Amino acid sequence: MNATALKSPTAPARRSFREQMHSAREDAIVQAVNRLLAEKGFDAMTVDDVAAEVGIAKASLYRHFPSKEDLAAEAMVRTLERAQAFLDGLDASEPPVQNLQAAVRWMLQVQLQGQMPSLPSANSSLRAALMAHRAYLDRLMAVSEKLGGWIEAAQTEGSLDKTLPPIVVLYTLYARACDPVPGFLRSTGEYSDEQIIELLLRTCFQGLGAR
Repeated sequence: MNATALKSPTAPARRSFREQMHSAREDAIVQAVNRLLAEKGFDAMTVDDVAAEVGIAKASLYRHFPSKEDLAAEAMVRTLERAQAFLDGLDASEPPVQNLQAAVRWMLQVQLQGQMPSLPSANSSLRAALMAHRAYLDRLMAVSEKLGGWIEAAQTEGSLDKTLPPIVVLYTLYARACDPVPGFLRSTGEYSDEQIIELLLRTCFQGLGAR
């Protein structure tokens, strides 16, 4: 065996302390934006709110993200990355409707944890920014294709209504990510988070009609 074959693979370069600190601060900023978007929504959230939540000067915040739209877009991208990782971890051999239910359960759990950014209104500047954001669109497409495949498979096997256009089913599932019902039910104090999730899964997948 020659000397070249004995060489170990080149190890990835270690990030400098400054790079690690920069990354950690960005993570803290995005987590704060997630909470504020979930609590207030994009229009009510301000850059001052984010800076105060993280405990840094607004000028320091702008060194990481140049605008409020960039802040929110990064939060949306990271949420979609989490969603994609969750979906990729589901067992493809399970019935497709079961994986769809698992996806909605995950959305509701993240929302109840206060970590699900609310979707922007149709006339929001964030919506326009997201429609021009390549990373956001790529991840949204990947998640939509995964869910869309399960929707079509579930309709084919008869576990979802075949007469509904798949896009209608997809958007109905997406709507659970920003559904106000979990917050309303939690505020009553009558249900645990798990009970809330189970009730919403039933209404989402079984409807309101008597059985």
